[in-house]
Amino acid sequence: MSYQIRKAAVIGSGTMGGGIAALLASVGIPVLLLDIPAPDTKPGDAPAKRNAIVNGNLTNLIKGKPAQFFKAADAELVTTGNTEDDLQKLADADWVVEVIIEKLPIKQDLMARIDAVRKPGSIITTNTSGLSIAAICHGRSDDFRRHFLGTHFFNPPRYLKLLEIIPHPDTDPALVDFMFKFGTERLGKGCVLCKDTPNFIANRFISIIGSIGINYALDNGYTVEEVDAITGPLIGHPKTATFRLQDLVGIDVSVYVGRNLYDAVVDDPWRDVLHHEKADQLFDWLMSNKFLGRKTKQGFYKTVTVKGERVHMPLNLQTLEYEEPQKVRFDSVGKHRKIENTGARIKAMINEEDRAGQYLWHLHAALFTYASLKLGEIANTIVDIDNANKWGFAHELGPFEIWDAVGVAETLPRLATSGYEVAGWVFEMVDSGHPTFYQRNDKGVVVGYYDPTKKGYVPLKEDKRVIIINTLRAEGKEVERLEGASLLDMGDGVGLLEFHSKMNAIDADIIEMVDKALKRLDDHFDGLVISNQGDSFSVGANLMMVVMGVHSEQWDQLDYGVRSAQTLYQMLRYAPKPVVTAPFGMTLGGGAEITMAGARIVAHSELYMGLVEFGVGLIPGWGGCKELLRRVVNPVMEATPNADVLPHLQKVFEQIALAKVSESAMQAREMGFLLPGDRIVMNRDHLLAEAKREVLHLIPNYVPLRSGKIWAAGRDALSALEVGAWMLRAGNYATDYDIVVANKLAYILTGGGLSEPQWVDEQYILDLEREAILSLMHEEKTLARIQYMLENGSPLRN
Repeated sequence: MSYQIRKAAVIGSGTMGGGIAALLASVGIPVLLLDIPAPDTKPGDAPAKRNAIVNGNLTNLIKGKPAQFFKAADAELVTTGNTEDDLQKLADADWVVEVIIEKLPIKQDLMARIDAVRKPGSIITTNTSGLSIAAICHGRSDDFRRHFLGTHFFNPPRYLKLLEIIPHPDTDPALVDFMFKFGTERLGKGCVLCKDTPNFIANRFISIIGSIGINYALDNGYTVEEVDAITGPLIGHPKTATFRLQDLVGIDVSVYVGRNLYDAVVDDPWRDVLHHEKADQLFDWLMSNKFLGRKTKQGFYKTVTVKGERVHMPLNLQTLEYEEPQKVRFDSVGKHRKIENTGARIKAMINEEDRAGQYLWHLHAALFTYASLKLGEIANTIVDIDNANKWGFAHELGPFEIWDAVGVAETLPRLATSGYEVAGWVFEMVDSGHPTFYQRNDKGVVVGYYDPTKKGYVPLKEDKRVIIINTLRAEGKEVERLEGASLLDMGDGVGLLEFHSKMNAIDADIIEMVDKALKRLDDHFDGLVISNQGDSFSVGANLMMVVMGVHSEQWDQLDYGVRSAQTLYQMLRYAPKPVVTAPFGMTLGGGAEITMAGARIVAHSELYMGLVEFGVGLIPGWGGCKELLRRVVNPVMEATPNADVLPHLQKVFEQIALAKVSESAMQAREMGFLLPGDRIVMNRDHLLAEAKREVLHLIPNYVPLRSGKIWAAGRDALSALEVGAWMLRAGNYATDYDIVVANKLAYILTGGGLSEPQWVDEQYILDLEREAILSLMHEEKTLARIQYMLENGSPLRN
């Protein structure tokens, strides 16, 4: 049987159910969202009254931050109803997702009701975080059971990569394959096949290992801040670390999951870590006081406002009083935190003998041991265990990847001495001449992984949709390199310009590499991709370079820098061969400008793009103003020469003056950053391959773009924008200096106050940009804004 999903239904409209509905709607699938009818209502009451719960949750979902829909209009694809009056509508759904309370009898009852109304062959899944998939569908029809499995999303569904797929013995294997493909390509997820065991993979690990970390802290007198200081980015984990993660998840949720898991894993010798005397007393105290974490503004941290700023006061685990935040200092952390490679950094830390080193050794010793023992029981491969931990919790490395990095053979004696009993297959692996869990070729590229059932390495499945830059580099494909940027050969005549400066800020190295890439297009490459695989595409220009140039009064050099960037960006756009930019994540300021310099954009769906220079007292000076005029205003005036340009001009003005940033690639298209011909890719892992594919598509018979004209609205439009700016000042929405910057922006966007509207050359607008940004660099208040941003990471309103 072939499967397709054209319509979906989600039962349960809470945080998780609503998030799944939003994700499906955002990828163009109409969704029926159901919840229980409102209390004190009866059949026949007005739908608005009966559906008060689901409608209220949908309203909260639409208003919520971070945004769950890619763009506001996506919510129109969600229709609501309730499980008493509207259950028969499930007959229209190709996929029904159950996202209700984690109680087996209630889920079983709902499945019986779904079975009675669903159409044959429709896909039914549960989002349970740990209940038995086989038990949930027990007693259902044969067709239901064949088309039933677990699809465990992580919260929030839009943003977290992991999708655990859990079949039961009767699930159609073709359905499992389809859900993997659908989840990977349509939803952009990292899919992991799990066995039908309690809490599957990711939640099993976070519950057990997380409990061990908290228990060790309580037994050995560590503070909340000490633990969070060493279990976050230092070891490749998010800043939420340990106790902040508890607050984020919710103390009540953590307790509920832990106690349910304890009851479910009676044969797991490690289950006792879930019932630790000191931890139980602590969590009971938090629960009894309703200190449930972020949702109550009080948990392991208490959020208070001091002098207008939020302060997070940590809980003293001995006195149970909240205290003033303290700077945590460990000599070992100061010694090793600058080690760039995360695996090497962890290795250095666990070999230290101070409190930080001891904590991290025991945490990782438990992680290694538990991973070795659970392979085969809860997961088929070490790859599945690693991916579930990485994708579910945004960890940089999985357990077996870390173990390889710190050394398998060299840690085994220490593990034994520390009382950790590693699974026997690990010793067999090492003794048989397999020193690592992952097999690397002579170039250092991972090509296989160890499988205990085969007692040897098995090859990794090659995915042609995935291109890894470090693999290209290991294979000798790097043709040019500077400290902040590289040029690589992607094969098939396509080059790759990669940024790797700090936060991928646009600096002199990147500008120089653009020049080198353009020269290589003449004689070496047939096309070029501009992208990277960092956390952000680019946070914009390197502001420190600006500060240094201003302080040393290098005005000619600053002028040359702006001219050079403008010229090279124009050369990219009008190159004789296709240039495709592939942005993702934060794509700000100069990063947005270089993105728009390509002939085509292939963007990841999670794109946060904006021209944000206004926040530091500047305006876009590398073509950003020109490009938004070309993309937003030009099409209107070309189609209708007598159109009222002001609303469209106002849109561009507000986007730049308010430093608006898109909340998705789809919204970036609405803002004018992406054009109709630009593409959006859901799976970040596929971005480079899709960008390369776009270049290859453009190469045959490529006709270079030609420089055109920009509509300059003239003096009357300038006056209108200036009046709008002063209205913001009158309403105290802007400072006097904001108006200084805004007026310069208005001057550029209207063509320098021309006496009448007219078409002008692109270079005319670029010259206005350059003159404005250089004049603003002379202003003390702009310099103060830049320095404040560098020091505090937030804008100064002076």
